[in-house]
Amino acid sequence: MEFPEDLKYTKEHEWARLEGDGRVRIGITDYAQDALGDVVYVDVPEAGTAVAASQPFTEVESTKSVSDVYSPVTGTIVERNALLDEHPELVNDAPYGDGWIVVVQPADPAELEALLDAAAYRGFVEQVES
Repeated sequence: MEFPEDLKYTKEHEWARLEGDGRVRIGITDYAQDALGDVVYVDVPEAGTAVAASQPFTEVESTKSVSDVYSPVTGTIVERNALLDEHPELVNDAPYGDGWIVVVQPADPAELEALLDAAAYRGFVEQVES
């Protein structure tokens, strides 16, 4: 299971990557995709959609269940991963790469500081599993 050091994490198993232009790329973690099983559909919201920190903004459907995806930050979606429309399995194959879901322009970039770093998230996952 991967826990990239350059990401921030939520306890709902999303990751957030601060990009050079101040935007935040968001996806679900390796742990989440593994727990979901084979992803068959991702409801990718359109650009312009407002999202709120700790609130669900979309769903990921797998052969096992449908799960909400929560936004790590408050802001507006500025880019959506259109690849997921035809290839939802990218969430399983590359959760930290081509399997990202949206890019958000955060209202307050400081919200990222409240998220878990890789070591804290790894500890959280280990605690959940035990």
